[in-house]
Amino acid sequence: MRIVLVGPPGAGKGTQAAYLAKNLSIPHISTGDLFRANISQGTPLGRQAQEYMRAGQLVPDEVTIGMAEDRMRQPDAAPGFLLDGFPRNLAQAEALDEFLRENQISLDAVLDLEVPEDEVVRRIAGRRICRNDSSHVFHVTGAPPKAEGVCDECGGELYQREDDSEETVRKRLEVYHRETEPIIDYYKAKGQVVTIPALGKVSEVTQRAMDVLAAKAA
Repeated sequence: MRIVLVGPPGAGKGTQAAYLAKNLSIPHISTGDLFRANISQGTPLGRQAQEYMRAGQLVPDEVTIGMAEDRMRQPDAAPGFLLDGFPRNLAQAEALDEFLRENQISLDAVLDLEVPEDEVVRRIAGRRICRNDSSHVFHVTGAPPKAEGVCDECGGELYQREDDSEETVRKRLEVYHRETEPIIDYYKAKGQVVTIPALGKVSEVTQRAMDVLAAKAA
């Protein structure tokens, strides 16, 4: 299956993407991982991205699009993929459509994780992430680690990202509403969006999404 996962910051996209990709046996392709991999490997796109980031500038869409397209061309993505954080805006969504057309493939679903704004703020302010693996995510009250400050999975240090303060979260939500929400309308016009209520236990949200995908595959 080929899936795009969307939702506001704090909706649980990274957590759900990891579970869904594992259940569906397809690669989880996240923008953050793409940037880290390309920069660490010193690819031409990675060097371009690093130059912009060092200058404190946003990485242009064409660089992000190039990284995503390179990753979707890899052999393990031939049976399908789950995109997390891409596309982030209409220009990227249109570029993805062009890539899919050129490769004669199509999206099976766009899953929109729906969470109230106040819950987003609560979730992010309490979030702690593993320095060794960003897919290992905990919450000080909702899903605390067994030992404070230590990742249950690998023993890595847990930390709070600098942009996880309430003020910063609300600014990130403004950016999401302005830049990313329009792609939901874009995909709704194509009949591809399925809204998944993202409140409740992680396993419950995963099951809702899996039920929807199973119905589409039937």
